[in-house]
Amino acid sequence: MLNLILFGPPGSGKGTQAAKLIEKYNLLHISTGDLFRAEISNGTALGLEAKSFIDKGALVPDSVTVNMLKSKMEQHPTVQGVIFDGFPRTIPQAEALDEMLKSKGTEVSLLLSLLVDDSEIISRIVKRGASSGRTDDTDPEIIQNRINTYKSQTTPVADYYSKFGKTKTVEGVGSVDEIFESLCAEIDAVLVK
Repeated sequence: MLNLILFGPPGSGKGTQAAKLIEKYNLLHISTGDLFRAEISNGTALGLEAKSFIDKGALVPDSVTVNMLKSKMEQHPTVQGVIFDGFPRTIPQAEALDEMLKSKGTEVSLLLSLLVDDSEIISRIVKRGASSGRTDDTDPEIIQNRINTYKSQTTPVADYYSKFGKTKTVEGVGSVDEIFESLCAEIDAVLVK
């Protein structure tokens, strides 16, 4: 089973690349934000448990999130693997994810990190903001704060998987197809092992 964690700062093209990877490798896309919303709106036991924490302004415990991930994976037994989006964001979440995958006889195959210079990200997001009307996409200072938050949250997780030889950095500047080919080269190298 191919299990990918795709990292990239806001504006790095992560969403575009994830869509292409999902199609090529028959992967299930699991976004924790989407998962929370779906479980809560469907009134599942896990959704109600998550809602009880959210309603109090508390963070949903990692154990609840991991159980949601497990449930989602079990609903799609024919996929060849998963792209995790927005999870894990901390070392304890990475360890919890590893334990859950181990219980299913699999593991994280690769953490792919799109490398894009801050100035390029700011330029991309400002351009996007001009057409989307999102005011938070037009202020370089706000964008820089989002980039800094991303780096402080994700760097420890990338370092954690690096200890196991599973973190690969891919240049996130170039054409969509060039970047996609670089990501596929890293994935295909893991699949050959």
